[in-house]
Amino acid sequence: MDRVHYKISGISNENMKTQLKNSLEKVDGVNQVCVDMARGTIEVIYNEPATEIQIKSCLESSAHVIE
Repeated sequence: MDRVHYKISGISNENMKTQLKNSLEKVDGVNQVCVDMARGTIEVIYNEPATEIQIKSCLESSAHVIE
């Protein structure tokens, strides 16, 4: 399994957190998504066929800003 961490801004409530988590979990190969609103971080644990590029693209298309 691989892991990727991002600092993100724009997650201001539980609804946004849930939407982001649901979007990432739809990526084939993503096993777990941990969103820490207090720190503004997200950790994604994944296997193939998911790639870091797909995960980043999903974050960007979910209208969240990666720092």
